[in-house]
Amino acid sequence: MVLWGLIGLCAGIEFLLVLSDQGVIGPDRLRRLALDYGGFWPGLLGDWRANYPAQPWLMFVTYGFLHGGPAHLAVNMITLWSLGRGVLARVGARGFALLYLAALLGGAAGFALLAPGLRPMVGASGALFGLIGGLLAWAYVDRFTHDEGLWPIGRAVLLLIALNLVLWWAMGGQLAWETHLGGFVTGWIAALLIDPRPVADG
Repeated sequence: MVLWGLIGLCAGIEFLLVLSDQGVIGPDRLRRLALDYGGFWPGLLGDWRANYPAQPWLMFVTYGFLHGGPAHLAVNMITLWSLGRGVLARVGARGFALLYLAALLGGAAGFALLAPGLRPMVGASGALFGLIGGLLAWAYVDRFTHDEGLWPIGRAVLLLIALNLVLWWAMGGQLAWETHLGGFVTGWIAALLIDPRPVADG
């Protein structure tokens, strides 16, 4: 249910924003308001004035439930469904929730530390890369413990780097790779704290 709940929440928010974009519901600038109040704005960590007192802290979480449009949402939710089932099978709902939250926070921290400008950031991809990092961390432990080759892990990491480079180029440098990196590293570490044991052989 935690997986369906996340997907339903993100989809519900985007559905309302699309209705506002089409003029079906008000206010007219609901997407802009959602971005202003829920997006991750690096300037709020500096001298920018927040819209409400807790915004500089809450934005480390709220950004992950907003998306740039239906296509952005669809790609992320399909990815969440694919990755989430593997994490749930390994550590259950509680472990999944801990890993997802840690990666969400880590993705925002990566963007805050590495992004060169002050542009806002939204999307669940930081948490999704954290799920990938967690799954690869567990795979590394399992393969190392059972004396299996580690090349599949290295190959997966190289493919992720290549994917980010291609997307960064295709999107004209607008890809938040900093969020992906922060989420991945945090997810890797968090996964080993949540469940450091290898799976039993056979």
